[in-house]
Amino acid sequence: MRHVPAFPRSFLYVPGDRPDLFAKAQAGDADAVILDLEDAVPVAGRAAARAEVTAWLPTVEEPDRWWVRLDPTSLAEDLRPVAESGAAGVVLAKVSLAALDQADAILRGIGAAASGTSVVGLVESAATYAALAQLVRHPRLLTLGIGEVDLLADLGIVASERTAEAIDALRTQVVVQCAAAGLRAPIAPTSTRFRELDEFADTTRLLHELGFGSRTAIHPGQVAVIHRVLTPTAEELASAAEVVARFEEAGQGVAVDGEGRLIDAAVVRQARRTLSRQPSH
Repeated sequence: MRHVPAFPRSFLYVPGDRPDLFAKAQAGDADAVILDLEDAVPVAGRAAARAEVTAWLPTVEEPDRWWVRLDPTSLAEDLRPVAESGAAGVVLAKVSLAALDQADAILRGIGAAASGTSVVGLVESAATYAALAQLVRHPRLLTLGIGEVDLLADLGIVASERTAEAIDALRTQVVVQCAAAGLRAPIAPTSTRFRELDEFADTTRLLHELGFGSRTAIHPGQVAVIHRVLTPTAEELASAAEVVARFEEAGQGVAVDGEGRLIDAAVVRQARRTLSRQPSH
């Protein structure tokens, strides 16, 4: 039986025009699957891919696992049938305030059938990045992710050791804005170097330390790495549970941990965040 946390650690991209891969993804270990109706599918084939996706979604055993990535230029055609087919959420590529407004209007028009449809926006352009403070306050947004290849290309930044610090600063601002708005921790960008799993583990660890709570994958082999890095150890869970218990026993007043260190609200908040990443049946 799969073990999943309260919010997915891993999101595996699967091309929407490859129905032969849907069942494989369903049998796999990814916490969530994103059926892609954007970059992975040629424009001419997106209507057929949408038909495949919307035929598949009502048949799945775990509907909470299934998301769909949409192109904002085809929201009018794609979002309603995807939401009505039972997708847990949609990932809006190249997100903007206008796209969020349009998505909100479409979902409101569907009514109760789409009331649980979550929306994640991908930051993929300089214009979107500049509007982060406004985007994160949109009532329809669950959190953000980063389409880093597109974002860096739009900014004219070449990824290298010399630019690593600047890229981390860009990533950190996405984390800061999501946290300031009370959103879920953002979803870390994927890596196209899917055979370099040691490197992928290192970057996943770095992104987690920067404040990202999940990561996307383009290959099933990356999923196990994401889970290994993002799943708390038994020791971490025990320590977090002790912190929360001592804080609650003290009536949420002054408390100390087993080593005599002060437990304040920030420590408790971090402990609860650790516990929220605990997989359950």
